[in-house]
Amino acid sequence: MIRFALKKDLTKIIQITKACAKHMCEMGIFQWNENYPSIEGFEKDLMNNELFVLEVNGEIIGAIVISTRKDAVYKPIEWATEDAINGYLHRLCVHPDHQGQGYARILLDFAENHLKELGAISVRLDTFSKNLRNNKLYEARGYVRLGDVYFEEKSPFPFHCYEKLL
Repeated sequence: MIRFALKKDLTKIIQITKACAKHMCEMGIFQWNENYPSIEGFEKDLMNNELFVLEVNGEIIGAIVISTRKDAVYKPIEWATEDAINGYLHRLCVHPDHQGQGYARILLDFAENHLKELGAISVRLDTFSKNLRNNKLYEARGYVRLGDVYFEEKSPFPFHCYEKLL
């Protein structure tokens, strides 16, 4: 079941992102670190009603942020669609114990359908260039790479920006 996150869910969400960060680092993917994602960021997402959790058998095992607000970092990207009602996905995570079972796809299906219901014309996101698994996932789902952005506090390597028409 996917639902809006509650304040009481934030501790579990941070536990999941920390487990994901550790797992990625063990695989040589330095996408997340001790500063990102942060509890403050998730609190903001919660206040904006943009944070969702995935529950399986009563346990939160994943989360995603679904927004219609364009972050300033995306301004230089030449998106495939005009800025109108576009969706933006952030901080998709599935606890490493549950990865490889299709839960990321379930979260993405939900996000894309949710944004369609909001009238969005496309979905935009970024993912770390060195996270080959994520890049393959998005490309297999029809997302098209349109450019790169940099988050120097996270990595000197680029984050690829993708867009999918709805």
